[in-house]
Amino acid sequence: MDSFELNKIIGAVLGTCLILLVTSFTAQALFSPKMPEKPGFEIAVKETAGDKEGAAAAAAPSEPIEKLLQTASVEKGASAAKKCGACHTFEKGGPNRVGPNLFGIVDDHRGEGRNGFNFSAAMKAKGGTWTIDDLNKFIANPKGFVPGTAMGFAGIPKDSERADVIAYLNSLSDSPKPLPTAAK
Repeated sequence: MDSFELNKIIGAVLGTCLILLVTSFTAQALFSPKMPEKPGFEIAVKETAGDKEGAAAAAAPSEPIEKLLQTASVEKGASAAKKCGACHTFEKGGPNRVGPNLFGIVDDHRGEGRNGFNFSAAMKAKGGTWTIDDLNKFIANPKGFVPGTAMGFAGIPKDSERADVIAYLNSLSDSPKPLPTAAK
């Protein structure tokens, strides 16, 4: 191979690199991406004040749950509980997901059992049983009722929707508990 042919090969390689470089610069100039002003998605989470009184006030429902349960609908509750279905299952013997299975949750022990689900230390420390009133407070503001819970859900602020969900959760049992009635 003489030097002329070697020069042609090197020239062809350098010419190809030059064409690729010019094409790349031109493409970047014509098709530049628009970067978002704020990267990512904003997740709406209720922020609680640092003081305990603010958290307790936020957790307190505006109407007594007994009054709300008189007009609660199990069907509406099943529909409203679909937002909970991302982390929980509702059928008897259903698997645990990010959260425990909720079949038979009313009057069940808090922070234990639930088919071997690993509850947060805060939920285990809270102890007790899930009464209708406790479920109402927890669903309204999970982090206000059990500070330090691993549940990332912000809560259901609407009283009637919360009552529907509680009526639905109560119906998920082999022997549903009677719903409390408002005292006259």
